[in-house]
Amino acid sequence: MKWILFVALVSGVVSLAGRASAGERQVTFSAKNHCLDNNDNFSQDGRFLCYDTRETIGPGIDNGQTIEMVEIATGAETLLYRPSKSVTGDRPAPGVAAASFSPVENKVAFIHGPPVDEVPWRGPYAKPNRCGMEVDADGSGRWTWLDKRDIETSRDTIPGAHRGGTHRHEYSLDGKRIGFTYDDFLLTRYDRTVGYMEKSPKTPEGASHYFAILVSVVPKETARPGEIEKAYGDSWVGAHGLMRAFIGKVRNPDGVTYEESLFVVDVPADVDITTADSGSATRFPSPPKGVRVRRLTHTWAGGTIRGSVDGQRIAYYGHAPDGSTQLFVISSNGSDEDPDPKKHPVQVTHLAKNAGPGLRWHPGGEWVFCTSNNAVVATRVTGEGFGKSVLLTPDDDTPRIDLVVSLDGKTLAYTKQVPTLGADGKPAKTYTGADFSQIFVLDIADALKGVQ
Repeated sequence: MKWILFVALVSGVVSLAGRASAGERQVTFSAKNHCLDNNDNFSQDGRFLCYDTRETIGPGIDNGQTIEMVEIATGAETLLYRPSKSVTGDRPAPGVAAASFSPVENKVAFIHGPPVDEVPWRGPYAKPNRCGMEVDADGSGRWTWLDKRDIETSRDTIPGAHRGGTHRHEYSLDGKRIGFTYDDFLLTRYDRTVGYMEKSPKTPEGASHYFAILVSVVPKETARPGEIEKAYGDSWVGAHGLMRAFIGKVRNPDGVTYEESLFVVDVPADVDITTADSGSATRFPSPPKGVRVRRLTHTWAGGTIRGSVDGQRIAYYGHAPDGSTQLFVISSNGSDEDPDPKKHPVQVTHLAKNAGPGLRWHPGGEWVFCTSNNAVVATRVTGEGFGKSVLLTPDDDTPRIDLVVSLDGKTLAYTKQVPTLGADGKPAKTYTGADFSQIFVLDIADALKGVQ
């Protein structure tokens, strides 16, 4: 097919789909799913992408079998980790998925559910039954547990351990801290919250990092006005792990309804993580001394939010005056109630088909990316072109999901489902009969050429 370049301005969107799609390149071709999962999948040098293979032989992370990486230039795939034992079906274990590259080392972090030998006393894979694992990205299979899980009820939880499951492990750009969401196993009346881990001389035996939650939550359906019952959708703001933005489910002033709003928890560099309380069978964990939670919006905010590399701005999903879902940007020390209008949220997209999942910043801070109507979209967030959105791919019938940008800002990757051939040369499908998800990349400078 020969692409014809066209440019049109409709609802604030410049369509350059013809030219950009000409640069859309498929990287993986093997007969399995390649899930980026909206994590930090690029290696430090930009040569590799890590991924998991969930939904290939069974549903969800529960049945995820391998953590792998692909060399972008050649398409060569390398197995990084496969459990020594695996069980699928109604009680699957362990389940591995949600891989992210370290930005400073050749290592990959990911979710790991209960080893098969521990299922008799731990149970099968579940959100409150998983830890983080880190594996060397050289194909050697060397690994270590990031965090320790301790569900003993006859005493306090081991300091620096947790009693549930960590998820979506995200390194700070300096590699010193790892953020995550957390689900408790011992006190299930508490909903999800967010936390972080870092190396410490007091790290519990069997793990490399010390665990702490960052946001105190109250039991479900008990919040008073202003109290948070759930924290999620979190991400680092800036390069040093000093702010973690999140979506908080908070009780409204009427004492009945709830709002989902944008919050930030400040985590100063000198916070002593060992002052956190790991809790007990009757006491929910609490954050270390010195962290502070701030509310930035009092209207709906959603999605996995993202902070700029310089730590100055946060992008998130909000509702526009017309009711559509669009991208907004706010100062990281701002608020919609601040007397200074410069610190209020600003709507940056005006997409006719809404702003879809995949929100990402370009490391240079000039652009944010998302999807809309199956297309990849870039939106300018600086200068005279502020708010201009550019379609980088066609808005066709094939969803493009799980956007991720390389650390040097040169490459954008995502996945889409496409027909795939097996080793026997015949069409291959997932366990549901769907096409496999394959990884594609775009050269960002080429895709945006002429529209800055």
